[in-house]
Amino acid sequence: MYYPDEIIEEIRSKVNIVDIIGERVGLKRKGREYWCNCPFHNEKTPSFHVLPDRQMYHCFGCHAGGNVYTFLMQYENYSFNEAVKYLAERTGVSLPEGKYNGEDSGLRDKKYRLYEVNKTAAAFYHYILTKTQQGELGREYFEGRGLSAETMGKFALGYASQGGNILYNYLKGKGFDDQTMMDAGLISFSEKYGIKDFFWNRVIIPIVDKNNKVIGFGGRVMGDALPKYINTKETEIYEKRHNLFALNLARRSRRNGFILCEGYMDVISMHQAGFDNAVASLGTAFTEDQANLLKRFTDIAYLAYDSDGAGTMATLKAIAILREYGITQRVIDMKPYKDPDEFIKGLGSDAFEERIRNAIPGRMFEIDSIAKEKNLNDPEEKTAVMHSIGRVIAGIDDSAKRINYLETVCRKYNFDTDAMRSVISRYYGSVRDAEAYKEREMELRREHKKQDAGDIPEYEAMLLTWFIDDKTLLDKLEIEEKDFTEGLCRVAFHEMKEQYEQTGEINPAAIVDRYTEVEDQQKMAKVLNTVPKFESDDKKSHMITDVIKKIKLARIEDEMKKVTDNEQLLKLMDELKKYKNFTFSNL
Repeated sequence: MYYPDEIIEEIRSKVNIVDIIGERVGLKRKGREYWCNCPFHNEKTPSFHVLPDRQMYHCFGCHAGGNVYTFLMQYENYSFNEAVKYLAERTGVSLPEGKYNGEDSGLRDKKYRLYEVNKTAAAFYHYILTKTQQGELGREYFEGRGLSAETMGKFALGYASQGGNILYNYLKGKGFDDQTMMDAGLISFSEKYGIKDFFWNRVIIPIVDKNNKVIGFGGRVMGDALPKYINTKETEIYEKRHNLFALNLARRSRRNGFILCEGYMDVISMHQAGFDNAVASLGTAFTEDQANLLKRFTDIAYLAYDSDGAGTMATLKAIAILREYGITQRVIDMKPYKDPDEFIKGLGSDAFEERIRNAIPGRMFEIDSIAKEKNLNDPEEKTAVMHSIGRVIAGIDDSAKRINYLETVCRKYNFDTDAMRSVISRYYGSVRDAEAYKEREMELRREHKKQDAGDIPEYEAMLLTWFIDDKTLLDKLEIEEKDFTEGLCRVAFHEMKEQYEQTGEINPAAIVDRYTEVEDQQKMAKVLNTVPKFESDDKKSHMITDVIKKIKLARIEDEMKKVTDNEQLLKLMDELKKYKNFTFSNL
């Protein structure tokens, strides 16, 4: 489905990108630009900037960039059409009925069909579970886990029948092609068995993103077969590390913070018990991308992982990641039960509410984990524990908080306060040095990414930025599309030329929409967001002269290597001579 370019441009012209981004992440004005910490990667020094004059944004750290449509696609996980519809409603622009065009849809919105086939599959699985005799086994399983019909509906739980290709035939009848079903991970193919449904004899849990779009599925086998759980493979719309299960529901909760669980059933049981702020990672350890996603909605996370050894290790890793992203961490004690589902069934919601109120800070959980099962009556073990705990406390920036932790730990574990203070002082400097080293390492990585991303020729990029800064150069310089060796630059130049000839202006934000791949949009956003600075007109003339010479001579010399016609070769030689002697002074 696509909308005419003039409608897309009309909508964008009525939106201020500063308002759209500012509502979500907050911006601070510095001169003619706006800056903030990047919402797409973790950083302490702002490198994300927005240029209202150009209606574009760019991050110098992770290279995210584009126009208002690109931002909504990246931040809200909208498809392009969803971004258009959202902004149309906001600006009061009436959208014409979208037109279907196979080629344009593939270029403009590759994800659309995957969302549609997943939505249709989820509805089919839910129908099988709730309305058919085949689904009785699935209903018995969920009811055995204590789930109500209302909860099954809330999470659109489903059932995949035993064997065959029932879903395949249903989706085929709805007009979906084999490749779309394959790309969504709903079917599999082998020469021996042909096409078969990927999920069978399993209860189905749809995985929904924060914007209520079905992006994948989890399936739990009926019986004792292995593997017990399988998930949709990663697809263009489903990346485990970038999503959290039930975030679409938890983001609407009125409860304070989010509760992080390990599994789907924990989350579903907690929502049924009234804890509708529960979410879970998707079959992986908690990731930095999930922390970055979480911080958009909250500044506190309650960890409700399993109480066994593996759960403790997962909790410690999650604490470190959450701390790095500035999210307060508190740990809920599950004992004597293993997980939230068992706890609530055993002791009830009121008891779990009490555990939330008494959840301990993340650093205290780290400290208790260090001291756990150690013999503090043994001088050697006690000394080792004090040093390990001292490193943890030394990492606390706030001096008052550091002192409070010192006093609390000394009371709890009967440590000598002066001795513990000495240990902390010993490690304070090294911890700060380690943090500084980590910051430098991250900066080097960002610089390396900048170099890797710089596959657009420097001189061609400079020329494009000059055209945006001074559109009259399009008249003054004899530049042609063929002078650009990079395809992205040729597209940008063609669009600039066309805009200038038709309107007398250049609209950088509109140029970005000519690229269908987000990666290409980001590369060009970096170029089009650059504001050139010249010390003087003479310096500007010299720089333009050098750039035009390099671009023109490179193109001419390349053509001379390929030409076979003598007349054409003579023309190229004359052009070569012209640009070897070229000097620009027409400012």
